Amino acid sequence: MTNKVNKSEQEWREILTPEQFQVTRKHGTEQAFSGEYDKHYEKGIYLCVCCGQELFDSAHKYDSGTGWPSYYQPIAPERIGLSKDRSWLIVRNEVHCSRCQAHLGHVFKDGPEPTGLRYCMNSVALKFVKS
Repeated sequence: MTNKVNKSEQEWREILTPEQFQVTRKHGTEQAFSGEYDKHYEKGIYLCVCCGQELFDSAHKYDSGTGWPSYYQPIAPERIGLSKDRSWLIVRNEVHCSRCQAHLGHVFKDGPEPTGLRYCMNSVALKFVKS
């Protein structure tokens, strides 16, 4: 899926729950240990809740202990975008969907091998499809 998805704020509000809208369109964060995918280990693919782009494979998921679903790599690098998030007292690398620009979470350099990265995502920004 490479076609960009552009919708108005009202169109996003009509198709997303209030929590999905707050996280994906307003750069919010769900509370730690509250998301349905934190301790979820079925085999399948995690999609962007906004546009359906495939983002993460369950084979790359691990328990980071942070309270959010974590992956050491995306399905393909071009499926995600990165930007600097300066909303706190530190600079973090925000992860967003490359297709619709939905805010997904952040990536940190404290993950496991082989990448050493931790893609720390919001469950509410994802939709799981069992394989």
